[in-house]
Amino acid sequence: MPSVLRLACNVNNYHWGKHGLHSKAAQFAATNPGVAIDDSQTYAELWMGTHPSGPSKVFGTDTALSSIIERDPEQALGAEVSRKFDGQLPFLFKVLSIEKALSIQAHPDKALAQRLFSERPNVYKDGNHKPEMSIALTDFVAMSGFRPLEEIAGFIRDYPEFAALVKESAGAFIGATETGDDGEKRARLRALFSELMNARTEDVQEQLQALLARVKAGSDPLDISVDALVHRLNLEYPGDVGVFCVFMLNVLRLVPGDAFFMGPNDPHAYVFGDCIECMATSDNVVRAGLTPKLRDVPVLVDMLTYDFGTPEGKLLRPVEFAGTRHSLIYDPPIDEFSVVRTALDPAQKELVAALDGPQVLLAVEGKGRLLADKDESYELFPGFVYFVSAGTDIVIESDESSPLVTYSALCLA
Repeated sequence: MPSVLRLACNVNNYHWGKHGLHSKAAQFAATNPGVAIDDSQTYAELWMGTHPSGPSKVFGTDTALSSIIERDPEQALGAEVSRKFDGQLPFLFKVLSIEKALSIQAHPDKALAQRLFSERPNVYKDGNHKPEMSIALTDFVAMSGFRPLEEIAGFIRDYPEFAALVKESAGAFIGATETGDDGEKRARLRALFSELMNARTEDVQEQLQALLARVKAGSDPLDISVDALVHRLNLEYPGDVGVFCVFMLNVLRLVPGDAFFMGPNDPHAYVFGDCIECMATSDNVVRAGLTPKLRDVPVLVDMLTYDFGTPEGKLLRPVEFAGTRHSLIYDPPIDEFSVVRTALDPAQKELVAALDGPQVLLAVEGKGRLLADKDESYELFPGFVYFVSAGTDIVIESDESSPLVTYSALCLA
């Protein structure tokens, strides 16, 4: 097989996506043959990988990337990656474009994923875990992990509408916040979250209307104050209990290049913006709010770790990628993937020595070339995607008059 393959990748149209070419996912998908972007349509996710729900194909053909890998997994993936992951590409790479918040959710660990898949394969589509990482391409807003407990306790005191929905557990929660050990704090946080997510719909709607009448709306989609978020999320999902999650979950405002990691059983939701996302190859999601899809509140409440902390504690800082001059690596604490960002000024180049595992490279800004073994040259423009086999030396080179930014998902054996 060739050491480098250009890919044609699937874009989907979930309701929460951005419209037309306002969407990075749409802009990048438009480089595929036969793709015409409709300004009235939403474009939510571009999938780059082998997942059967959105498999990439070799550009200009009907040949799936998965079938190329299956012909010679050791050559494509490297011997160790092939052995560790049963001859399968271990990650799924995506671009997400979010206009409307998507669900309060978490992804199961492997043991829970296997049980859910066994019990309800019509809902949970595979038995793999789904740790994931997001890197902002634009200014970006998300919720991730539970806030410091003192903040949540403050909201109970300051927002009577929130307090009314957690009145059975609020007193013990505030007491644990002040004097409890770690185990009691987690137990009381769980009880508080469970009471909120199981609140009667009529109670949620009554308290939400009272709250909306009392606090001011904002006009900036990047405003992360709780008052502005309450109004924004209610406009998108009227009367939804997930609106009250702004009082319990950290809200992150990221700039391009900022990243955060979501391990198994970690609650999160995306609110607005465009991002790179990488995850283990799975499509398992347990949802409980801000969604028209199936909600599985009992499973979500039971599965969470109830870790808590500051927004800064959720961020994943990149470090220099060994052996390079212009590249940073985002390296979460898992085996399936890391992501490398390469940023070049005009007329610069970056040598990336052969890796023991595969990579999927996406150009997001500027123009240039990808040079591989035997001096083969491949164009790089925003939206161009390439699969690079294990053991392949590559050079990423910017045009003389243009900078270049690429992201590469990779698995290091």
